[in-house]
Amino acid sequence: MEMELSMAGLRAVFWSLALFAASMANHVGAIRLEGVQEPPSTRQQSLRTAVFALGSFWWSEAAFGCLPGVVRTSVGYAGGSKINPEYRNLGDHAECVRIEYDPKRIQFKQLLDVFWASHDPRQVFGQGPDVGNQYRSIIFTNGMQEARLAAASKEREQAKSRNSVVTTEIQQLGVFYPAEAEHQKFELKRNKFLLQLIGNMPDEELLASHLAAKLNGYAAELCPRNIQRKIDAKIDEIKKSWPLLREI
Repeated sequence: MEMELSMAGLRAVFWSLALFAASMANHVGAIRLEGVQEPPSTRQQSLRTAVFALGSFWWSEAAFGCLPGVVRTSVGYAGGSKINPEYRNLGDHAECVRIEYDPKRIQFKQLLDVFWASHDPRQVFGQGPDVGNQYRSIIFTNGMQEARLAAASKEREQAKSRNSVVTTEIQQLGVFYPAEAEHQKFELKRNKFLLQLIGNMPDEELLASHLAAKLNGYAAELCPRNIQRKIDAKIDEIKKSWPLLREI
């Protein structure tokens, strides 16, 4: 009799776990709602790239990931002369964020607005508590049109206060060196729940994922308010539908 109860209990646990796993699998993609989901294939789209340096690239990547029209983000090094820089040996490069975006949905001028709003361009030799040349402020441009837009935006920023100098550099983009995998989607990786929710993507998938870029911004609470609320609501819905392990 005890053996029968034991086997029955084991079967109950097995089926409960199976249902839990199925629920997890079904809900992994549940946050791909309107305004949050992966976009259609971008192979045929004419995407553009913007690169900015505005302090620590962990936070900088999150600042752009949630913007409508931004397809992918990554972090790396640019602006210096050292070949193949590394995090612990980056020479004269700056920490940067690389943004792939759809120009039909967001313009370079709008990215510049986010750039200026997301850091203190008047701080010298660092950003916030991070001190060092690698944290300097730079707008990297592709061509004369972007250079003109960058220069005009810097003039507007300087006009806000004549008592301090905007230290931001404007450079033509040279080589962008991708940073090591552990620095990509840093804010998202700190949130184990969100990582599990998207199936614990390997690093190469995280790097290419539109959803991961958005959730990286969400994890840092840097999404536009309407998108932050959408993701909040969807995650709350998912949490409520999951069975509690203590009920097994």
